[in-house]
Amino acid sequence: MKLNRIITACAMAATLAISANSLLAQDNGNGAPANAGGGEPSGGQRRTWDPAQMQQRILDRIQDQLGFTNDTDWDAVKPLVQKVMDARRDVLGGQLRGMFGGGRNRGGQGGPGGGMFGQTSPEQDALQKAIDDDAPTAQIKDLLAKYKEVQKAKQAKLEAAQDDLKAVLTTKQEAQAYLLGLVR
Repeated sequence: MKLNRIITACAMAATLAISANSLLAQDNGNGAPANAGGGEPSGGQRRTWDPAQMQQRILDRIQDQLGFTNDTDWDAVKPLVQKVMDARRDVLGGQLRGMFGGGRNRGGQGGPGGGMFGQTSPEQDALQKAIDDDAPTAQIKDLLAKYKEVQKAKQAKLEAAQDDLKAVLTTKQEAQAYLLGLVR
């Protein structure tokens, strides 16, 4: 079970890295990739990371992979896909923050507890503070139990979102969604 979660977290991180890489290679309007030489972007412009643009590219890729060519059909399914993506981010966010340096007095991008993996939960913050402060074992055990309950609720929300999505997909689309990691 733990190995499965680690593999899922690593796969999600790899997906984010690949998506970010394709954003960096986007067209700058003159037919050449914006940073083809690996140096500064052409024209002296500085490129900023746009999470909304990245998310739209991911949704476009999912639409294509699931074979939705009719915008009306996709518009009906897109909120369900978004709901799964949001719930997955909530479940994996804390795990990825811990794996990639978002814990232990680091804060990450965007201020304390923020960054590319979203906001930490109060339970996660309290548990991390207790660990950092070398709190008594009983206190850490109690805070860990509370954090686990929050994670279970987030996992249940993810599973419900996945079930809602599977209910509207064809068998072929469900199989593709499974391969994309949207459902299980």
